[in-house]
Amino acid sequence: MAKPSKKTTIRPINDKVLVKRLEAESKTAGGIVLPDNAKEKPKEGTVVAVGNGRLLKSGERAAFQVAAGDRVIFSSYAGTEIKVQGEEFLILAEDDVLAIIAG
Repeated sequence: MAKPSKKTTIRPINDKVLVKRLEAESKTAGGIVLPDNAKEKPKEGTVVAVGNGRLLKSGERAAFQVAAGDRVIFSSYAGTEIKVQGEEFLILAEDDVLAIIAG
């Protein structure tokens, strides 16, 4: 009998941010349906978790400008893609976050 699986939790460290990338568009503005291999990966996502902040020379931690739940835009080639229990995430440095989408 197999053991029941525990829910895996990913907790970024230092100045790292865990982001769930938005789904790629399946249609163009003109209504053309795109195959999976033609879809461009979105540069937007939702922050799932943040680390404990960059360590400053004073020994204190720098406060984050983003928080869990924020919708953000990030650099095209930023971060490391990971897959955990079938879900894809991106771990990136806070510096790779370009903007927070308000509203």
